[in-house]
Amino acid sequence: MDKSEYSPLFETKKGRGRLLYRLFATSIFVAICFIWLYRFNHIITQEEDGRKWVWLGLLASELWFGFYWILTQALRWNTVFRQPFKDRLSQRYEHMLPAVDIFVCTANPEIEPPIMVINTVLSVMAYDYPTEKLSVYLSDDGGSEITFYALLEASEFAKHWVPFCKKFKVEPRSPAAYFNTIIDSSSHFQSDTDFDNELVAIKKLYTEMESRIENATKLKRVSKEVRLKHRGFSQWDSYSSRRDHDTILQILLHKKDPNNSKDVDGFILPTLVYLAREKRPQYHHNFKAGAMNSLLRVSSIISNGKVILNVDCDMYSNNSESIRDALCFFMDEAKGHEIAFVQSPQNFENVTKNDLYGSALLVISELEFHGADGFGGPLYVGTGCFHKRESLCEMKFNDDYRHNWKSEDDLFKEANLQEIEEKSKGLASCSYEENTQWGKEMGLKYGCPVEDVITGLSIQSKGWKSVYYNPPRKAFLGVASTSLLEVLIQHKRWSEGDFQILFSKYSPAWYAFGKISFGLQMGYCSYCLWPANCLPILYYSIFPSLYLLKGIPLFPKVSSPWFIPFAYVIIGETICSLLEFLFCGGTFKVFIITSKVSEEEVSKRHEKEIMEFGTSSPMFTILATLALLNLWCFLNVLKDVILRGGGFGAYEKMGLQVILCGFLVLINVPLYQGLFLRKDSGKLPNSLAMKSTILALGLVLSFSYV
Repeated sequence: MDKSEYSPLFETKKGRGRLLYRLFATSIFVAICFIWLYRFNHIITQEEDGRKWVWLGLLASELWFGFYWILTQALRWNTVFRQPFKDRLSQRYEHMLPAVDIFVCTANPEIEPPIMVINTVLSVMAYDYPTEKLSVYLSDDGGSEITFYALLEASEFAKHWVPFCKKFKVEPRSPAAYFNTIIDSSSHFQSDTDFDNELVAIKKLYTEMESRIENATKLKRVSKEVRLKHRGFSQWDSYSSRRDHDTILQILLHKKDPNNSKDVDGFILPTLVYLAREKRPQYHHNFKAGAMNSLLRVSSIISNGKVILNVDCDMYSNNSESIRDALCFFMDEAKGHEIAFVQSPQNFENVTKNDLYGSALLVISELEFHGADGFGGPLYVGTGCFHKRESLCEMKFNDDYRHNWKSEDDLFKEANLQEIEEKSKGLASCSYEENTQWGKEMGLKYGCPVEDVITGLSIQSKGWKSVYYNPPRKAFLGVASTSLLEVLIQHKRWSEGDFQILFSKYSPAWYAFGKISFGLQMGYCSYCLWPANCLPILYYSIFPSLYLLKGIPLFPKVSSPWFIPFAYVIIGETICSLLEFLFCGGTFKVFIITSKVSEEEVSKRHEKEIMEFGTSSPMFTILATLALLNLWCFLNVLKDVILRGGGFGAYEKMGLQVILCGFLVLINVPLYQGLFLRKDSGKLPNSLAMKSTILALGLVLSFSYV
């Protein structure tokens, strides 16, 4: 193509208001410096009334808050937004679109119901993309014959579903989600006899399939009649347990078997493969990273797609053009060669209007990842991500590299399906990775609970860039947790994983130093250090309130000039954070503080945005104790004002402490309701309420007499 005629396949726009935000951030930093100066200047004067140690604690907390705030600015300083041009892609490359392999991972049929898994599989099989160039792999780390049976049913249903989707251009292409959309907005669709008839027929087929899968799931077995109909079930004859079995691999649909792999209109369906890699008790299986690496090897034999999409089994495709969106970045003549992966945001279909638990992670997905993209690319989050295969297989980037999209590698063109299956099984054995670079330099990295993050960092450290694309119609939709305990456990897992990265060989503080941009390095560090915020936050949640009981001020008086930087940072950052949240689609009514199966009662409370507790947990005990501690302290201040009068002097002297304590009381209102006011099964247990009350009162009384 003549360079003078070149039109890019995507454009990059800078975020609006960047200069204004940078001026504001600079003023906040100046105010933070004045706060540090105030603490340092007043250390000596605190010895006389015993405030020195608590003062030093506040100084350490404020130093940390300031440092962490600086790190987070890297995710706001240079936001960019991407826009692909799919029409240009089609005009230039429709005849040479690359093969795409799609990996769907599941691990437990009890937590991740098979009917949910196959809805995800069916949604990606129906992409608006040449079906002969699509291959879908289901990795079942549970080795469940129920999941295999569900996939077998899906392979038959796909013969009707895929042509239905393409004929009527339906969205989304998960059957369950689509039928729910039809029910929820039936008035949106115009009457069409052909469409209506086919809709009734396809809905009937889906309902019947769903019933058969649900029955097998409840019985926890597949009937003998069904087992005899497909040779794939014979692979379970030597099955011992989910942690001890041979490789189970079955190619259900493939162009080499055209009689079985065509839809009702006579067109070839996407390749469909089931894989349960070999498991043995004496071998560490490395969780999802191990499953992904097995899929990388197996798929290289069966289809060897140049682009790989991996999705979690509960994240169905919500946008049938997502592959074409990603290819606009990969195949761009000017910049596509340097892009290793295209990350989509994690979005959820069951998030309530006010996002009760903050599950949507709105600021991260709608702002911070755009900021990371401005410094070289977002993190790899483990799902909804398109990769160039070669970037996952040890290849380092160099400026001379150009990908040959025209070449197609069919390594076993002459082999039949059984031969391909047998060759592929060896690649998923437990011993295959011994004395190799898999999990180290090749594939996903091992040794960390958030293996996806260190894998993305490793790829970027080899010179590659990544892209964040957040389309108006979300690419994928999943299922968010519907109880507070599930959310806390998920955040605990993320926190442990992120913090573990910080002290591992893959720490962005030193592993990526000089290999990625400094801004992106700061962004990674902000996520890795996020768990460390718990200590200064805990300190700030306890000691200012306790000292409020004794009437000892820990902040400058309202009339003091030193009050100004505190007030500016508090008000400025609060307003800025609120505007960020609203800009990202949030609402005012939010209290921010996983199994995929929801009980009916829990779901109803979730829809009504009633916080779900329902059980006892050490995490709830800590939260409830802190909430009650601040409530006692705040009520004590109100009591003094009402009974003793002259409240203005106290507020003038300790205004910031009163505001801080009152704020902590306000955000804990749902906890107070769960402790004392609610009667449903989602409330906090009475034993926990009693325990936390005793602990909070004990802290208050013991401190009052010290």
